[in-house]
Amino acid sequence: MKVPVYSKAGKKKKEMVLNPDVFGARVNERLLQLVYRGYRRNLRHGTADTKVRKEVRGGGRKPWKQKGTGRARASSTRSPIWRGGGTVFGPHPRDYSVDMPRSMRRTALISAVSKKARQKNLVIVEDLNLESAKTKEFVEIIKSIPLQSKRTLCVVKEITPNLKRASKNVSWMAEICAAQDVNAYKVLHRAMLLIEMDAIAIVEERAAKKSRKKELSSVEGDK
Repeated sequence: MKVPVYSKAGKKKKEMVLNPDVFGARVNERLLQLVYRGYRRNLRHGTADTKVRKEVRGGGRKPWKQKGTGRARASSTRSPIWRGGGTVFGPHPRDYSVDMPRSMRRTALISAVSKKARQKNLVIVEDLNLESAKTKEFVEIIKSIPLQSKRTLCVVKEITPNLKRASKNVSWMAEICAAQDVNAYKVLHRAMLLIEMDAIAIVEERAAKKSRKKELSSVEGDK
């Protein structure tokens, strides 16, 4: 698994061999679908709320007497069939989050980065350190690297203050993410994946913990 490495000026420096267990694994599309939807559900706040009949202000007096008017019986002006009345079966605050096992998230991360590598949408840059916090400098770097003008996820070892400030106004073009916080949802949410050289080891370590656990368990089983 070889991927070209570019400088900040957009020049191809060399090719880097990546761990095939992380960047060349089998892509589990069904798992990616489940995890992507799970992360989307976990992002929902669930704060939508509507007022039912008892919560609407007013309606304490009976509009008219029960009999003798010729009109339908009405007990309150805040009935759901009245204008300004309560809502029936409306949304109320709830928790949309789902529990995803750690092994499931790690396997999905491996499938996500492997999918980007297989589609040739994975690019490596030497570093993304900025001398100043100017957006212009950051945009020039992004445009110089062959990213095909697609929305990109930039995975860096550490988000420096200059990089954070410079990329803030162009997050629609390139989103910055620390290697220790990367997950399958962020990788799949962007068309291109740009990884800093120093961040590759962190991504591999973050995704390969599952395989290490398997190796340890197999060794203990042999004993």
